[in-house]
Amino acid sequence: MSPDPSNTPHTSKSAASDPALAELERLRASIDNIDAALIHMLAERFRCTQEVGKLKARAHLPPADPSRETRQIERLRQLARDAHLDPDFAEKFLAFVIREVIRHHEAIAADARRTSKG
Repeated sequence: MSPDPSNTPHTSKSAASDPALAELERLRASIDNIDAALIHMLAERFRCTQEVGKLKARAHLPPADPSRETRQIERLRQLARDAHLDPDFAEKFLAFVIREVIRHHEAIAADARRTSKG
């Protein structure tokens, strides 16, 4: 099996002989770990929001909650500012996640309606 070209420096120098390449490999390993953590955290978040969707469907609550979304966006923007992350980027990210959650909640509600009719 050949090495992953995305992790291989584009030079013939080895990381052991070039401190810059060694640092690049160290940083990329950290990025890979962070990416893995993000994926696991998103998976856990969506597991929780799926449960929220089921609860909303049983209680006949709407899939979207605009007032909560507004509060969450402002909360996330503040967290971003505190973390020195662009709040606009954080808001776009959360808006994407919220759209996906609402889509899931709508599907859960539609499925619950079909099941209760059948």
